[in-house]
Amino acid sequence: MKKLSHTDSRGKAIMVDIGEKEIQTRIAKARGHITLAAETIKLIMGNQLKKGDVLTVAQLAGINAAKQTQNLIPLCHNIAIENVKVTLAVDTTGVSAGSEVKSSGKTGVEMEALTAVSVALLTVYDMCKAVDKNMVIDRIELTEKIKK
Repeated sequence: MKKLSHTDSRGKAIMVDIGEKEIQTRIAKARGHITLAAETIKLIMGNQLKKGDVLTVAQLAGINAAKQTQNLIPLCHNIAIENVKVTLAVDTTGVSAGSEVKSSGKTGVEMEALTAVSVALLTVYDMCKAVDKNMVIDRIELTEKIKK
């Protein structure tokens, strides 16, 4: 097993020193899903939830979350994000979310992509909680990591 990058020789948490790393274009993609009741899916499709347009609000929340990752995950670096894409789509069992984050820098954007998806799905949960008590968020995963 490889040594964990965020621990010192005594196993204590540290921030990784990226000072000597090469600047590269970095892209990360993530996805996740929230399972919803059939009636909740209908309400989303008809834009009939009291809190408003679920998919648009969740998309904006995901974009904003990616930009705030360094404030949420203690050992993440403050990076200049060049682009964030968050997509949400209704399917037969709920809503699928996807993200793509791009930056040119010395560290990757995996945590930003995962945070975008997580917060987008949490926003769907928040907007639907009054009508659906059995929602499940799952399958959040990094699907691609690119360095150019």
